[in-house]
Amino acid sequence: MSAAGTTPVRRDASLLTGVLRIFDLSLGEMLWSRRTIFMALVVGGPVLLAIVVRVVQAFGITPLRVNGAPVPGIDAFGMMIWIPFLRFIIPVLGVFYGTALMADEVEDKTITYLFTRPIRRGAILLGKYLAYLVCTSLVVLPSVMLVYFLLVRWPEVPGTFGWLLADLGLLALGLAAYGALFALVGAALKRPLVVGLVFAFGWEQVAMLMPGYLRRFTLAYYLQALVPHASPSDSSVASILQSVMAASPTTGTSLFWLAVIVAVCLLLAARTVERREYVLEQ
Repeated sequence: MSAAGTTPVRRDASLLTGVLRIFDLSLGEMLWSRRTIFMALVVGGPVLLAIVVRVVQAFGITPLRVNGAPVPGIDAFGMMIWIPFLRFIIPVLGVFYGTALMADEVEDKTITYLFTRPIRRGAILLGKYLAYLVCTSLVVLPSVMLVYFLLVRWPEVPGTFGWLLADLGLLALGLAAYGALFALVGAALKRPLVVGLVFAFGWEQVAMLMPGYLRRFTLAYYLQALVPHASPSDSSVASILQSVMAASPTTGTSLFWLAVIVAVCLLLAARTVERREYVLEQ
């Protein structure tokens, strides 16, 4: 076999090796960082609320009612997925972690040491992004399971466990999408955190309320379209979600565009890191 035929193989192996090395280096740092403490506090809110609901129910009181009728546990769980997790926790973690993948290295003046390693610059961002996914998933997804088992009664578990798995996949996809988008923002801009917060809690909130095509330029539009498929179709929660998300995209359309967004953002972020000259402030 000619040397020209073996070059792409060696390049791919080098990129993969670099990604795995940076992942191994970054995962421990992320798990023991102050951001992880912040993340644990954020995801602890829904768990604490679910504990309160369970304690109140233990005293024979039904805390959640709609039109006088008690709300089933799976419906309450669906609302927890819809409001605190999908609308707040997932975007805020994507902003704070994604924008910091490269920005923290620049701010701490440690990016020079990473660039002197015998690996491609793009592998640095991809490895740190992979560590972000694992770190956030290890904290967020177990908290979702705790909320589920606190709110859903044991007799309902066999018939609703599939919905839990679908919700876990939905939230993992949200972490991947927001993380990839804000990794690109962090790699390209000097003050990425402000831009990320404006996008997630300014632009997305306004665009989702506007008629027309503006909502198609948000991640929330595609993620929220998947929520009814992870909730009971005959529940009051699903009815509310369906009324809010009129003319939402199909499941296949949402999955396709989310996959495209993740792939394109990571590719552009890696290329930006490889080409950008990072100037360290004195």
